[in-house]
Amino acid sequence: MNLGLKGKVALVTGGSDGIGLATALELAREGADVIICARNMEKLSAAALSIKNDCDVNVNIISCDITSSDQIDEMFKGIISKHRKLDILVNNAGTSSAGHFEDTSDQIWEADIELKLYGAIRCSRNVIPIMKKNGGGRIVNITTPGGKAPTAASVPTSVTRAAGIALTKGMSKDLAADNILVNTVCVGLLKSGQHRTRWEKANASDPTITIDNFYQDMATRVPMGRVGEASEVGGMIAFLVSDRGSYITGASINIDGGMSPVV
Repeated sequence: MNLGLKGKVALVTGGSDGIGLATALELAREGADVIICARNMEKLSAAALSIKNDCDVNVNIISCDITSSDQIDEMFKGIISKHRKLDILVNNAGTSSAGHFEDTSDQIWEADIELKLYGAIRCSRNVIPIMKKNGGGRIVNITTPGGKAPTAASVPTSVTRAAGIALTKGMSKDLAADNILVNTVCVGLLKSGQHRTRWEKANASDPTITIDNFYQDMATRVPMGRVGEASEVGGMIAFLVSDRGSYITGASINIDGGMSPVV
């Protein structure tokens, strides 16, 4: 499908693996110039190479700690110096941090809020003037269905993701007149590096647990009976930031195999 992204410039935070890498790959396949940022340059270089090998495009990589406002500011200065514009921002940087409320310290709360909420706020604050100058743009925030319907032992992630959903709706109202569309994709259980790490620990204790067994066990909670692929999220994001999604803003779209109890 030609989504009309050729010539667009896109930044994907947390773009070295998982959803971020899958999204960057989909955008590159559609012709966008892609910038990926993360903290680890080795992982970024490997991610860029995998994208280039797939679709023979130029991929720019930037080492940036999304919890640092100074590093975010410098990253955007560098992007504008090189590209002169930024059409698409995908706020993907984040990690799963979930436990019982009584076991969650101030330090855990603060780290999660800095990464997931303030990271999206600061990146969006930097990109909005650029998008206004260029006549519009697209912002996608990655959240989870748990932000709509928290379960037990789900903090701080469920709280910061709920804030991300509210942020999306508020921004969409403020920025619609400027043709800046803001949506969130609420992501359920996916095959990811984080889950692979958990499997490796389980496998070390019990070598009979294969990665397929591990994902099959996870899938028992999913109505569709399987764990999702990061590419399925990347495809939705590519649609949302394209002209095909030009009348969609303020939406929260569940990509979770039907797992969420709410729409």
